[in-house]
Amino acid sequence: MGTEFLKIMDFEEVREIINNIKIKKEVEEVFLEDAYRRVLAKDIHAEIDLPPFNRASRDGYAVIVEDTFGASEDNPVTLKLTEMVRAGESPSKKVEKGTCIEVSTGAPVPEGANGVVMVEFTENKNGNIYIYKSAPHGQYIAPRGSDISKGDLLLKSGTLITHDKTGVLGAIGVENVPVFKKPKVAVISTGDEIIKPGEKLQYGNIYDINSLTLSNAVKNSGCVPIYSGVAKDNYDDLKSKIEEHLDADVIITSGGTSAGAGDVLRAVLDDMGEVLVHGIAVKPGKPTMIGIIKEKPVFGLPGYPVAALMVFHIFVSSFLREMASLPDNKKSDMLRLRISRRFYSSRGRHQYAFVKVENGIAYPILKDSGAITAVAEADGYFEIPKNVEIVEEGSEIEVIPLEVF
Repeated sequence: MGTEFLKIMDFEEVREIINNIKIKKEVEEVFLEDAYRRVLAKDIHAEIDLPPFNRASRDGYAVIVEDTFGASEDNPVTLKLTEMVRAGESPSKKVEKGTCIEVSTGAPVPEGANGVVMVEFTENKNGNIYIYKSAPHGQYIAPRGSDISKGDLLLKSGTLITHDKTGVLGAIGVENVPVFKKPKVAVISTGDEIIKPGEKLQYGNIYDINSLTLSNAVKNSGCVPIYSGVAKDNYDDLKSKIEEHLDADVIITSGGTSAGAGDVLRAVLDDMGEVLVHGIAVKPGKPTMIGIIKEKPVFGLPGYPVAALMVFHIFVSSFLREMASLPDNKKSDMLRLRISRRFYSSRGRHQYAFVKVENGIAYPILKDSGAITAVAEADGYFEIPKNVEIVEEGSEIEVIPLEVF
């Protein structure tokens, strides 16, 4: 079973296959308090004016500005105080000639007033307000709708709702927010030697590393991971695990992809669906498999932790981010750094290598694909095209950070 790769494909060919996988997006409504880091699914238009009334932007006195003309320290203008209005209150009186109303920052400006004099340029003497500086028309009044008018476009569909965006939505009274549903991604580790953390480690066993690292990488791509546990390296067990999770939007397995007698994913995909890719001219990650089961994409990643995580970042994360309607910001977050040492690449294959970044220098992590410490040390990775065999010490390379969300 699965004694050879179907066809070793180039990087670009695999990218095109992934780009052609159909993506279905669904919309749901969530409470505003749950909308943080979700993606807006519809344009949001303002349902009210902001501010919704003429608002005082300083503590002071609402006045008819013509009454203040000529006011100075030597020749103050005196106005009669008729009312005090604080933020959240409504004025009950109008400002009439010769009078003023005290207002606090954020309070509605009373009818009749066309300016506010800051309290610093006034003095209250038994209800008579001495004005020591004249006010220009409109001073310290934020007119109704000056921020945004009712009906104006506030946020576009596809906007990532960050903390500042939640404030904008709250300002217009939005309670329920239309967002794209987060795709569900089943994560399955395979292998007879793999056991869950917490179980007793017998000779020949290893703990399941990939489930947790890949699940968190799925979260970082804007999706919801579903941990399925470990499947034994046999046809029936793996098929059963996959059948359990056909309600997920995507299935990711790790292990069981090499061209060997003990690997079964290819046989399961052949029977349940279709194999699109089995073997990619990249290092690490040559045995990667991609298939479709009942319109659900299945990504079969290598079992070695470094290879599994690297293939995820190269091929899977962009696909998941597209499903989740998140921008694929790898290019925008890319760092241009000098490499610390000469690096030798594999002829005829795209190669990717993890690096540790210190003081603006990229240090290649020279460990094999089974070394989990390589992942622990890594800050990012860089690409070596298949036609490049040597990257010289001090050369500038493009490093893609592992954390981009």
